[in-house]
Amino acid sequence: MAEIHTRSSSATERLQALGMELPAVGENTKYVNHRRVDSSIHVAGQLPDKDGELLAQGTLGHDVDIETARELARHAVVNCLAVAADAVGGLDKVRIVQMLVFVASTPEFGQQSTVADAASDLLIDVLGENGRHARTAIGVASLPRTSPVEIQMVCSAA
Repeated sequence: MAEIHTRSSSATERLQALGMELPAVGENTKYVNHRRVDSSIHVAGQLPDKDGELLAQGTLGHDVDIETARELARHAVVNCLAVAADAVGGLDKVRIVQMLVFVASTPEFGQQSTVADAASDLLIDVLGENGRHARTAIGVASLPRTSPVEIQMVCSAA
């Protein structure tokens, strides 16, 4: 990833330079988008959807390729950032603590971390040091709505 982090630009401007923007955060009747516990904010799992539509469906190692999954991971993490920014009062105030990346994949697929790297790179490009995080990337048999990727994170206010 090209270095786009400059002192004079905001996190929102850096996100826009990557061709992305934070979506509106909607409400859910079954669960909350985030929960604050002391200084930590736990962001509910986010799928790679845009305007309520899932961008792709399927399983890595079967019908979804790695580059598609990496782009989906970027969309899912932007959705996480939208919730985090909503929770702390703006994207420039977000500090990522931990990210958990679920990748729907066949048993023999072993490149979950390659998929997760796309989301990690985006966080660092947008938030700089506040985007560095602990991370787990795991393969699962299936995800909601047959999504190839789901991302959950823990953050705090910077």
